[in-house]
Amino acid sequence: MLRYLLALFIIFTLNFIIPRTMPGDPVTNLLGENYIASEATIQELKMELGLDKSLPAQFLDYWRDILTLRLGYSYHFNQKVSSLIFMRIKWTLALLFPAIFLGAILGTILGALSGWKKNKLANKAMTWTFLAVYSSPPYFLGIIFLYVFSFKLGLLPFKGFYETGGFLDVLQHLFLPILIMSAFTASRNYMIMRGSVLIEKEKLYVVYARAKGLTGNSILFRHIFKNASLPVITLIALDFGFLLSGALFVEIVFSMNGMGTLIYEALMSRDYPVLQGCFLIITVMVIAANFIADILYSYIDPRVREKA
Repeated sequence: MLRYLLALFIIFTLNFIIPRTMPGDPVTNLLGENYIASEATIQELKMELGLDKSLPAQFLDYWRDILTLRLGYSYHFNQKVSSLIFMRIKWTLALLFPAIFLGAILGTILGALSGWKKNKLANKAMTWTFLAVYSSPPYFLGIIFLYVFSFKLGLLPFKGFYETGGFLDVLQHLFLPILIMSAFTASRNYMIMRGSVLIEKEKLYVVYARAKGLTGNSILFRHIFKNASLPVITLIALDFGFLLSGALFVEIVFSMNGMGTLIYEALMSRDYPVLQGCFLIITVMVIAANFIADILYSYIDPRVREKA
């Protein structure tokens, strides 16, 4: 817990510093480059936004807002950051959680089977396929899939989360982004699980299981699978932030009105409160994912409980 609290403090501090080191000025972006305003008007606007204060004073205001659970007010969108994030994050989570769930199931099962029977031609072909997906950024896969299935074949929509708002309409719009994120997540879990099974199947308890009369996949799923899945649990937690950033890029490619486009628009307009609020939420989600992984790890592996 102390480690997580220290991590939160450092990340929250960086969250304040990094947006302010970017070139550009929020007031200039708000007024527009072609708008001519007097120095008094600019100063008044800075005072309203709290940008007239020194950086240490802004930093103290920033921490006071965090401790009182206030995320501030958006310069660009003209509304509370908390309501803006709540409105957008539900779509990002609708993209992210199915991808994590499907990727975890497909990646671990197929990776385990591939590591158990590594010399089969089908498993070799599957490994090369997952390796190609694993080596490609999600936004690159998004562009390729969008070009093939939407532009060339016309099977799926080009952009957005919905048109009519119906369940099938939302599902049709989400199908391609979820497919991309699921394939990417599955490829990472596949490669880790395959390597883990290759290591585990050479250990003595597998020889003992064979000596008891167990054969084939019964050894894999009754003995090896649980031990081999431990690195995958850690990977999912550690990569939660990476997967979330991948989802944000996929959102931008598909012009989805989620957290990805929100961060992009806030970045372009130098909207500090929105950037800070988005990164705070992402930080808390990543830390929570790692904390849950620690608990699951100790539950699955008795050696961790014994050490504790």
